[in-house]
Amino acid sequence: MQAHYNVLCPPRESILANLRNLPVGAEILVAKKDRIVGFAAFSGIFPGPGLQSGLFLKELFVSKSQRGTGIGKQLIKALGRLCLERGLSRIDWTADRNDAPLLDFYDSLGASRKQDKLFYRMDDHALKKLAFETN
Repeated sequence: MQAHYNVLCPPRESILANLRNLPVGAEILVAKKDRIVGFAAFSGIFPGPGLQSGLFLKELFVSKSQRGTGIGKQLIKALGRLCLERGLSRIDWTADRNDAPLLDFYDSLGASRKQDKLFYRMDDHALKKLAFETN
């Protein structure tokens, strides 16, 4: 996944330590064949419309060699079943606006685009500045 996003991959030990110490509520569904070929990382969210709970899909990833084989759809279907089993009302996620094949995939699932929302992120310098400002 790190190579897909063109970002540095941390050492294996760091990855395993982070997996052992997932934040409370974070979960991962894994798709395996002879090795891990995809995953969906998600967590519960509240509130949603009608003060109902839902899931936020943080990451859906399928290895390049396995894209188009149905693994992504199977992961989303499993997440949908999990959502319904838990009595949750919806799944939300973000997608890169410039990735046409990805948007086509999500559209093919019957998901609706929500153009009225804008995704924000605060990290690095901005996060530290806000967290420790004195006023």
